[in-house]
Amino acid sequence: MNSIIKKAALALGMIAFAQMGHAAGDASAGQAKAAACVACHGADGNSPAPTFPKIAGLGDKYLLKQLRDVKSGARSIPEMTGQLDNMSDQDLQDIAAFYASQNIQISGSTAFSVMLNNGDNVDGLALGREIYRAGNSETGVPACMGCHSPTGLGNAPAAYPRLSGQYAEYVEKQLKAFREGTRANDGDTRTMRTVARQLSDAEIKAVANYVAGLTE
Repeated sequence: MNSIIKKAALALGMIAFAQMGHAAGDASAGQAKAAACVACHGADGNSPAPTFPKIAGLGDKYLLKQLRDVKSGARSIPEMTGQLDNMSDQDLQDIAAFYASQNIQISGSTAFSVMLNNGDNVDGLALGREIYRAGNSETGVPACMGCHSPTGLGNAPAAYPRLSGQYAEYVEKQLKAFREGTRANDGDTRTMRTVARQLSDAEIKAVANYVAGLTE
């Protein structure tokens, strides 16, 4: 009897493994399926304008989650309404695999000053670096690099996206959306909403500018 159970368990395990392998995204197939994405995000995932995010190299798990969330309505992006309705989950996996395989182009940071809540004007780039690397112990903000890595490359297996090179305007918009709760697809842990709630406008603007020019 034990032998039969072991063989059955092994068979089920092999089936599950095969299904997982079949479900993996195909980057080559994804390139063809991503034709509708090109107008906003560019042929290689480097969008031509900060109105739309760069999605090249963000990690297939993160990209797949966003595509699934948009399709299900868990994340609202008006510009993408209806665009994924006729796509299968395999289609989404393939598209995610394709864009994850592309190289992001660094947007670059700019030097600027920013006013803190106390009225002091400080170096925005220096503030952004401080928030990203050390957080803000006074307000309970953790270092961004804890999840997104010191170089901003993110953590693909954990579905933490790359921030390095992303448009500053887009990062700022998303942090404010998490803070306001208008974007809430960060899971039950509410990690991004919890962090963003403690960030001031000045800190958000500063860290968004910093990661736009962060290089490996």
